Amino acid sequence: MCAQRTLCRGRTREAQDSKARRAPPGGHHSSSPVSWVPEETTRETPPKPAAPSSGRSRRQPRRSGRGGRGAASAMSVSCGLEWVVCLGCTRWAWKRLTYIGAYDSETWPPATPGEFEPVPRLCRVVLANYDPDLSDPKFAPPGRGYAGVDPRGVVRRATYEDVGNRCPPYLIYVDEAHKEIVLAVRGLNLVRNADYKVLMDNKLGMQMFDGGYVHHGLLKAAQFILERETETLRDLLRRYGPEYKLIFTGHSLGSGIAALMTVLVVNNRKEFDNIPRSRIKCYALAPARCMSLNLAVKYADVINSVVLQDDFLPRTPTPLEYIFGSIFCLPCLLFLICLRDTFKQDKRKFKDPRRLYAPGRMYHIVERKFCRCGRFPPEVRTAIPVEGRFEHVVLSCSTTSDHAIAWIERESQKALELMMESENAMAPPPQQKMERLQSFEEEHKSALQRAKTLDVPHAADLSEEEILEDGSTAPPSDTHSETTTEPKSAGRTSWDALMEKLFTRDEDGKLVVKKDMAKEIVVE
Repeated sequence: MCAQRTLCRGRTREAQDSKARRAPPGGHHSSSPVSWVPEETTRETPPKPAAPSSGRSRRQPRRSGRGGRGAASAMSVSCGLEWVVCLGCTRWAWKRLTYIGAYDSETWPPATPGEFEPVPRLCRVVLANYDPDLSDPKFAPPGRGYAGVDPRGVVRRATYEDVGNRCPPYLIYVDEAHKEIVLAVRGLNLVRNADYKVLMDNKLGMQMFDGGYVHHGLLKAAQFILERETETLRDLLRRYGPEYKLIFTGHSLGSGIAALMTVLVVNNRKEFDNIPRSRIKCYALAPARCMSLNLAVKYADVINSVVLQDDFLPRTPTPLEYIFGSIFCLPCLLFLICLRDTFKQDKRKFKDPRRLYAPGRMYHIVERKFCRCGRFPPEVRTAIPVEGRFEHVVLSCSTTSDHAIAWIERESQKALELMMESENAMAPPPQQKMERLQSFEEEHKSALQRAKTLDVPHAADLSEEEILEDGSTAPPSDTHSETTTEPKSAGRTSWDALMEKLFTRDEDGKLVVKKDMAKEIVVE
C-alpha cells in the first residue's frame, strides 16, 4: 500500500508539472480549454525549388537586370541635367544681382564741364514747375535754392487748369545770364489720371514719324504745346536776337515730350525764322524711351539725355503704359523684364524697328561702385552708343530713387563742381572749344555709320555735303546716300587748310592766331 501511494503521488506531481509547462504566458489561465501547438509546428516549411520551365522563363531575371541598369542610367542623366540647370540659374542670378549701372558706360570718355554746365541749372528750372511762387519756394533744392533761376525770367506758366488732360504743366523761362530761352516740362504726377492718359495713348508700332517710330501719346502732347507756344517762342527769339539759344528740357514724362518737341522744331525751323540747327538743344533728364534707334542716333547732335546711375526708366524696354500701369508691383515687373531680356539676342533687338530707346547723346552720372557702400564722388561719362544703349535693367535698391529730379540735380551739381576743380588744377590747357565741337561732329558721324553697319532699320547716315558752314547738320531728307571715304578725306583736307590759314606755330610749336586774322575771328 505504501508503495502504491508513493507511485500515485509521483504521477500526480508529473501531471501538475506538465500542466504548468503548457499554461499560457502571463500566468492567467483561460476558462476554455486551449490546445497549444508545439513551437516546431508553427515554422513555415521552405518552398520547394520550382521545376525548370521553358527558356523564356529562365531569361526573365536577366531582362529585369537590364531594366534596372537602364533606370539607374536615366536617373543619373536627369540628375546631371538638374545640376546643369541649377548651375546655370545660379550663374544668371549672380550676374544679374552683381550688375551695376556703372558697367553701361565703363568704356565711355569723360564729359567736360563746358558741355555739362547747363544740366544742374536746367534741373532747377524743371523744379520751378512745382513751385507756383518762386519768391517763396517750397520745393527748392536745400542749400542752393533756385540758384541761377531768376523769378522775373518766367515769361509763361501753364498749369493743369490750362492744359487739361493734354500734357503736363510747363513754363517758359528766359535766362539772360546764359542767353537761353527755355521751355521746361515737369515730370509724371502719380496721383493725376491725366498724365496716365498721355502714357496709355500708345501701342507698339502705332506712330511712325520721320522714318522711324515714336511714342504716340508723347508726340501728341508735344504737338499740343508747340501749337500753343510757337508764337511766344518766335517772338522771344526775335526780341533777344540770334545770340540766344532755344532750349527744351523735361524730366521723366516731360523728357520724352521735350525730345519730341525738339524733333518737331528741327524739322519745321521755318516756323521759327529758319533758326540754325546749332541753336536748338534739348536736355532730357531721366529720359523715357520715346523714339526708335535710328531717330535716337540721328538727332544726337541736338538731344542730350542725362541718366543717374541705376535709373530704371531709360533701361526698361517695356512700353511706358505697362510700366506705370503696374507701378505698385514695379520690382516684380523689373525682375520679369530682366529675365526675359536675358534670353533675347541683341541682333533681334536691332532688327525690331518699333523698339523705342532713350534719345540722343547720353550723359551717365556714376556715383556707386561694385561691393562698396554709400555714394562716391560722381563722375560723368558721355557717348553716342548704338549697342549697349542702357539695355540691362539693374536690380538694386536705387533704381527708383535715381529717377528723382532732386537727386539728379544734387549729383549733377556735385559732378560739375568736381570737373571744374580738376580742370583748374590741371597744368596743361583743356581741349579747345573748336576742337571739341569738331570731335562731337565726328562722333555723331561715327554713330550714324555704326548704325548703318549694324543694319538698324531705317538708319540714316549724313554725308559731308550735308554739313552746313556753321557746323550744323542739314535738315533731314527722305533719301540718304551712303557715306563714302572720298567726302571724308575732302573734309579733312579742307579743315587742315583752314587751320593753316588761321593759325601759325611759334618757337615752342604752339598754335597762335595770325595777326591779320585775329580781328576777324570772334570767340564765343
